[in-house]
Amino acid sequence: MAYDSLEACLLQLEQKKQLVRVTEEVDPYLEMAAIHLRIHEAGGPALLFEHVKGSRFRAASNIFGTLERSKLIFQDTLPLVQQLIHLKGQPMEALKRPFSHLQTAWAAFKALPKKNPVSRPVLYEEVQISDLPLIHHWPMDGGAFVTLPQVYSEDIDQPGIMKANLGMYRIQLSGNDYVPNREIGLHYQLHRGIGVHQSKANSKGLPLKVSVFAGGPPAHTVAAVMPLPEGISEMTFAGVLGGRRFRYTYLDGYCISTDADFVITGEVYPGENKPEGPFGDHLGYYSLRHDFPLMRVHKVYARKNAIWPFTVVGRPPQEDTSFGQLIHEMTGDAIPQEIPGVKEVHAVDAAGVHPLLLAIGSERYTPYRPSQQPAELLTIANHILGTGQLSLAKFLFITADDTHRLHTHDVQAFMEYVLERIDLTRDIHFHTNTTIDTLDYSGTGLNTGSKVVLAAYGPVLRELQKETVPLFQSLHGFRGAKMAMPGVVCLEGPAFTDYDNAANDMRMLDEQLRDHTDALSGTPIVVVCDDAGFTAASLRNYLWVAYTRCNPSHDMYGVGAFQEHKHWGCRGPLIIDARIKPHHAPPVEKDPAIERKIDRLFAKGGSLHGII
Repeated sequence: MAYDSLEACLLQLEQKKQLVRVTEEVDPYLEMAAIHLRIHEAGGPALLFEHVKGSRFRAASNIFGTLERSKLIFQDTLPLVQQLIHLKGQPMEALKRPFSHLQTAWAAFKALPKKNPVSRPVLYEEVQISDLPLIHHWPMDGGAFVTLPQVYSEDIDQPGIMKANLGMYRIQLSGNDYVPNREIGLHYQLHRGIGVHQSKANSKGLPLKVSVFAGGPPAHTVAAVMPLPEGISEMTFAGVLGGRRFRYTYLDGYCISTDADFVITGEVYPGENKPEGPFGDHLGYYSLRHDFPLMRVHKVYARKNAIWPFTVVGRPPQEDTSFGQLIHEMTGDAIPQEIPGVKEVHAVDAAGVHPLLLAIGSERYTPYRPSQQPAELLTIANHILGTGQLSLAKFLFITADDTHRLHTHDVQAFMEYVLERIDLTRDIHFHTNTTIDTLDYSGTGLNTGSKVVLAAYGPVLRELQKETVPLFQSLHGFRGAKMAMPGVVCLEGPAFTDYDNAANDMRMLDEQLRDHTDALSGTPIVVVCDDAGFTAASLRNYLWVAYTRCNPSHDMYGVGAFQEHKHWGCRGPLIIDARIKPHHAPPVEKDPAIERKIDRLFAKGGSLHGII
């Protein structure tokens, strides 16, 4: 169905029993986010909040909360998008069978944005930032944020919608030092599309005009998070996915999405920054206060009966997990088309997406080598770490699968396959003093840290231990040994104070283990953490703790470690120091008082009684 508004989509979800209205007045300070989290965790429906305290506008969340619901929203267009992406990698197929692809040609027509000077629903009224539902998501957040924004900017050298960028960069609406109704904050990384646009405007000493769209047809929201190749307009993708051309106009020099529910326009001037944050983010920790670009608000528009869409970002899985699943559903084999030799790449959601990648590649060089070992895999690994958002990864586990039965989305099976084959003296490759995700505080500074590639290929070298060996139960200074998965043991160590003491801790552990490498061969990874019981309680916990709290160059050690011709390896287990460090950001946690307060909606007589 081609939706012309967010409300049209929500009404269809309601007809399909996929939406529930919350009729009670709900406070945007923590309550709305807490309700969303409880419903999402239970796999519940989309929510329409009809009475938001302090605002006359309604709000909606959990719209894309499950892959099934996302596929329902785009049921009429998803197959066409998949076919178009497939044809991009197989252009000869369209030439050989042109009449079988007429539908995709029609879909391509929908990709052309439509300038719409007459029908402009979003210009129904002018409002102020303070009129919006100012949703405060987590207790330590610095203010209210837009969590489903579509941020539009144009290239000052190539103006116009076809060269524009639409991205989802968080927007702080209130708090900190922002002048109410006149200033808001933009958080984005400089390598993103809008960052390139700002750099060009800065070089000319000109302000960058920015439009923030909220709501509108659901395809517009998905387009803002879609990792499209550079040069392809997100507005064209929105038209194809939505089955309806992206409609726009210009007012006061700003591009306006006429189907949006809200539009905030403003300018970003060279050198104007203010502290933004903290904000509970997708790694499961707060991103802290840092200077980010300031946007001077020009005007704010709203359509009649506008609906404010929002989500809650926090420790995965959250609603943005479904975005990732939907993107994978649409793109299918796009990554193998882009990176030769790659069969699969999976950004592990439980580890916060960016910290941990799993990949399957090809290994065609080994027939010409005296022994099976990673060769082509290392070339592929470098390509992966140099590609788009994959470049934000800290850990890349990569292998080749001659059986064709291994899949990266079966995380435990994949990890076991690699750990059975990894040669810890040969197969660990560090990249130091490089860039990592801005939101990852495990590194040495903002955007700064390290990466490690663990590339394993060849015969099975070990049988993975499924129970802790007795040696782990009698260590001095370390306790509580528990298996997180076969081959991975978790140990509680002393509290981390600084890196000098950490090196002493690991030296003490090494001294107790290095004479027992044979007995430890089935345990190739040891995770030193603050709470072994929590870390080992589930695969999800292990992935989150181990790979979000570790900067590879600083926090990886080895039993019997050595350096030879600039190569680092270890003869015993690899040690990951996943203890919380003083420079780490705090994890996001729910407020117990708010949890009790929202119980009223789930009690008998409440709007959400019996929903979960």
